[in-house]
Amino acid sequence: MKSPKKFSRIIAGTMTWGSWGKQLSKSEMVSLMNHCLEAGITTFDHADIYGGYGNEEEFGNAFAESGIARKDIQLISKCGIQYMCDARDNKVKHYNYSTDYIIWSAERSLEKLTTDYLDLFLLHRPSPLLDPEPVAKAIEQLLSSGKIKAFGVSNFTPSQIAMLETAIPVQANQVECSLTADGVMYDGTLDDCIGRKRMAMAWSPLGSYFREDNEKTKRIREVLLPMKKKYSASEDQLILAWLMKHPAHIHPVVGTSNANRLEDSMQAAKLNMDLEDWFLLLEASQGHKVP
Repeated sequence: MKSPKKFSRIIAGTMTWGSWGKQLSKSEMVSLMNHCLEAGITTFDHADIYGGYGNEEEFGNAFAESGIARKDIQLISKCGIQYMCDARDNKVKHYNYSTDYIIWSAERSLEKLTTDYLDLFLLHRPSPLLDPEPVAKAIEQLLSSGKIKAFGVSNFTPSQIAMLETAIPVQANQVECSLTADGVMYDGTLDDCIGRKRMAMAWSPLGSYFREDNEKTKRIREVLLPMKKKYSASEDQLILAWLMKHPAHIHPVVGTSNANRLEDSMQAAKLNMDLEDWFLLLEASQGHKVP
């Protein structure tokens, strides 16, 4: 199975661009988009629910006035989560993966993003009621019409993907993965991406390092200190470089809306971390030597 077309090594996550974060104005979004392109970040990650179902439209309005050619960027979006907010009359958070809903959601994302196609369309989270056949019917129609160029999932386990692939090929998986959340390196998820040649993406690629002050982050900080000088790199660049050394060729989805930090993230892609340094950081995170 082939991975989707080439995406930028660092993907700009847009979740915090709108009401769930910095509440960027249209002009600020235009500026940030152009800054991303100047830094080499051409891929933008969305989901229908971001900003209470509002982010895609805000991004699309900005994109329409940005002067950026559609061929110069890649757009990813996700569907399926039924979120409880003012925009939807949902009684409970749940998932909808019916054929009609998937098609409707994809077409609505296209309309909001002011584009004719998505480069990659993902099921956002697995549902206990997921049925491969209705999903396949929707995705095949979206692919044949050119409304999506590739299909993938987010937060799916290898067995859930295998179940889905009884009806439709899956080309990508976006999962939580970082130095402080490395479970997918051991549960077969990244093995599956390598073995089946799926595109691997990591949300929250910096993990809890900057959010928490505990024994784990203190151990990591101590190990990072001499590495900052050795590699002439910042802590976040080193953590991203650690993640990108994995043979699954992980694409970090960097959620910051800070232009300088996004640019710094791209520099991390050029950093080749030594093998023993990689294991020193793993040991610091896990609190013990590898078996």
